[in-house]
Amino acid sequence: MSELLKSIDARTRLAGTNKLEILLFTLGEDSRTGRRETFGINVFKVREVMRTPPITAAPDMQSAVEGMVSLRGQLVPIVDLARYTGIETDSKRDIMIVTEYNGLTQGFLVEAVDTILRLDWAQMRVPPEMLTSRLGGLVTAVTELEDNRLIMMLDVEKVLWDSTKHDDDFLFKDLPKARKKDACVFFADDSAVARKQIERTLKEMGIRALSAVNGRAAWDELEKLARHAELTGKKMNKIVTVVLTDIEMPEMDGYILTKRIKSDPRFGGIPVLMHSSLSGMSNQALGKSVGVDAYVSKFEPHRLAEALITYIDGHPDMI
Repeated sequence: MSELLKSIDARTRLAGTNKLEILLFTLGEDSRTGRRETFGINVFKVREVMRTPPITAAPDMQSAVEGMVSLRGQLVPIVDLARYTGIETDSKRDIMIVTEYNGLTQGFLVEAVDTILRLDWAQMRVPPEMLTSRLGGLVTAVTELEDNRLIMMLDVEKVLWDSTKHDDDFLFKDLPKARKKDACVFFADDSAVARKQIERTLKEMGIRALSAVNGRAAWDELEKLARHAELTGKKMNKIVTVVLTDIEMPEMDGYILTKRIKSDPRFGGIPVLMHSSLSGMSNQALGKSVGVDAYVSKFEPHRLAEALITYIDGHPDMI
């Protein structure tokens, strides 16, 4: 398994090309359906894959958290993904995918890892409503392989949010208010959990919001707004004050969306902020290379609010 991930650093070159690599894994055969579903996770979020060391039960944890393991001196929470997704299986799950995102490390128990698959984000589609409902919003994108397997991308933000205890009211308490009363933030994110968090942040700040579920939908909507601005004689930066985008999104990622915005004169004067759980320095550098004005890691409402205030109230063209 170490061979599977040994060249992970080189994979950062994929960012900005609308391509991604995903690690495929299974959780076991569901006794109710007889199916063995295949899931995927972005390789950028995978630190290592290993046999699961002894797990120590921990009190007062969410039901899907199996316990904690000591990994090179660090206590890491372990989430049983089969239990989390509601899959009823007797399959042995002794493989652990160690992930790192949002500045946190956690382990996912899985039945087996398959391979690393390189895809274009355009091949990833928004999941159908029936699948979204069945899995409770856990899947953010799907694609079909030549062998007819359906690959489902895991919403890691949702897993992290649901498997940790947090005080929602405290997270959003005392957020700064925007002085500019007619500000509008347009944001794009494929995670339903992330969209709710962003919506609440903006509401607490008194900022109007427009949103899209992925980069492609965001670009289509921004073009509609630009055509409307042209017909009414307005400037786009008077309609949209800031664009906030995730990186990982089906059909078009945040890097390509940013490139398009920054290369189109219709969107001149509109800052683009990148808001992602891919918080590594290489990802931030790639964001800057396509013109991102600022980078905020998920999910810290106060840091996001401060960054937005800088570009809403602090930018001379927008006061």
